[in-house]
Amino acid sequence: LSEQSCSTAHTGDICEKIRCLIILLPGAFLIPYILFLIIAGMPLFYMELALGQYNREGAATVWKICPVFKGVGYAVILIALYVGFYYNVIIAWSLYYLFSSFTFELPWTNCGNSWNSPNCTDPKLFNASVLGNGTKYSKYKLTPAAEFYERGVLHLHESRGIHDLGLPRWQLSLCLLVVVIILFFSLWKGVKTSGKVVWITATLPYVVLFVLLIHGITLPGAYNGINAYLHIDFRRLKEATVWIDAATQIFYSLGAGFGVLIAFASYNKFDNNCYRDALLTSTINCVTSFISGFAIFSILGYMAHEHKVKIEDVATEGAGLVFILYPEAISTLSGSTFWAVVFFIMLLTLGIDSSMGGMEAVITGLADDFQILKQHRKLFTFGVSFGTFLLALFCITNGGIYVLTLLDTFAAGTSILFAVLMEAIGVSWFYGVDRFSEDIQQMMGFKPGLYWRLCWKFVSPAFLLFVVIVSIINFKPLTYDDYTFPLWANRIGWGIALSSMILVPAYIIYKFMNARGTFKERLAYCITPENEHHLVAQGSVRQFKVCTTFTMLLLATNPFPSLATTAALHQSPQRGSFHRSVVLYFCQHDAVQEAQYHMHQLLEGFGHLPSTTKKMTKQNPQGYRSLVCSILGHI
Repeated sequence: LSEQSCSTAHTGDICEKIRCLIILLPGAFLIPYILFLIIAGMPLFYMELALGQYNREGAATVWKICPVFKGVGYAVILIALYVGFYYNVIIAWSLYYLFSSFTFELPWTNCGNSWNSPNCTDPKLFNASVLGNGTKYSKYKLTPAAEFYERGVLHLHESRGIHDLGLPRWQLSLCLLVVVIILFFSLWKGVKTSGKVVWITATLPYVVLFVLLIHGITLPGAYNGINAYLHIDFRRLKEATVWIDAATQIFYSLGAGFGVLIAFASYNKFDNNCYRDALLTSTINCVTSFISGFAIFSILGYMAHEHKVKIEDVATEGAGLVFILYPEAISTLSGSTFWAVVFFIMLLTLGIDSSMGGMEAVITGLADDFQILKQHRKLFTFGVSFGTFLLALFCITNGGIYVLTLLDTFAAGTSILFAVLMEAIGVSWFYGVDRFSEDIQQMMGFKPGLYWRLCWKFVSPAFLLFVVIVSIINFKPLTYDDYTFPLWANRIGWGIALSSMILVPAYIIYKFMNARGTFKERLAYCITPENEHHLVAQGSVRQFKVCTTFTMLLLATNPFPSLATTAALHQSPQRGSFHRSVVLYFCQHDAVQEAQYHMHQLLEGFGHLPSTTKKMTKQNPQGYRSLVCSILGHI
């Protein structure tokens, strides 16, 4: 898992990462980002690793622990599939730029190319007066780099909007095909191949990032950019978008909620220390994000210095930075071809790294649920890869950027937050934090601390519920630069978002209607782990059993039950009442050791109980423990 979790956790969505860093001018962004990392990111990352490792299942079948929540698994699989449709397109862009970089003069350096407009402005002749009307440099679309991206790569000028897509561009189609082929051969044998590939894709970006950082901080104006990066504007904390974007970015960067962590963790050894993995990987991820900010803002400072404008004027979001501003900055450096090749190799490996994680979540999640897919994994992997290729063709048409923007906004925004919320509720409130903690103890020999249990049960669900509600309330009609999406496009977007979220309540209804028995028995079958369904058939269900648990223990451990029952129920002193209450509580929460201790204290409190009972608990503690476990299984 060490390399596999890094492959999904430290990269996230390239454009989403940079969008949050830039548009929020991160001093203010880092505060909610770190807060959400502590109270939600790390706890949920840890939960998903432990969930997958203990149950050895993918995102759907892992819900054998609480069958009614299996729809959550299908939801996250569908979300991961949606992301794959457009994420591979971003990788294809990177590959196209990489091929275009193998020239003595980078194609986005000067005007005069076939794709340039008559109004193209040479950046060497550029000055602030060219902008006018308060237009920011980042929004000026007539530079060679901007025109290469929008006219040479996307051919956006040939589309009037999302209603006018046109045909796929053959150059991008070939790049997309190469990306899909690489992904297929990286995944067709499961972690046997992806585990080897990720040694390159997860480590090479760190080398490149370090090289770019060292070179970036030596450029003129870099200090001003870094100063802007570290400056905290507390007024921005009043804006809801700062908190929503920080929350969304946490899940993108850590990979929680996409089923990726559960899928990869299911291949771990049972006794692997996933607690260490959770802390180490999430920390490395966030430190990497923080350090990458220095590499980004040193370039922004350099560009602001070159064009004699403010940092805010060159700061742009997402693809604009990756495919316009950064390439433009590289083109001004000595040895620009080398730096361009290095930069786009980094983007390519980052993208493949993340896409492998998303596709593995889909493949493992469905293959574990349907044996026929597992038996023909290679063919199924080919089907998923080819399917994403076909649907991604919509994103490489003349108006493909509009489709990509639509998917990027709706496919994994509110829907992924909702899925993680339901996942946290299912594990913490229905399966139970105490039982989940004991599962972790079986794997690693220790239970999670109070902090983790409180976050799982209260803090993380409350935080997620808040963010989901705020993200819906603060929704604004979709735009791309100056283009405003029509109303029907926004409705399609919400339809895409709801298509995954609706799977959760739909499966709850389906599961309940197909369960057998009375209303109470149906409900029991839905929320009881599958390995305990035989207890439901016997009418002994833990979730509904409210009778005196300590009495059952006494009856089972005493050859004279009537005497023990009388002593416990009618003649117990205050001390006995205390231990009875504690025994009942621990039994209901499946805490065997604690229940055994207080049961022993209760028996010791009644001196007139038969000595055979106390003799059994002292001479055969293991047998007593087994007996307690057996009884707890019927509670």
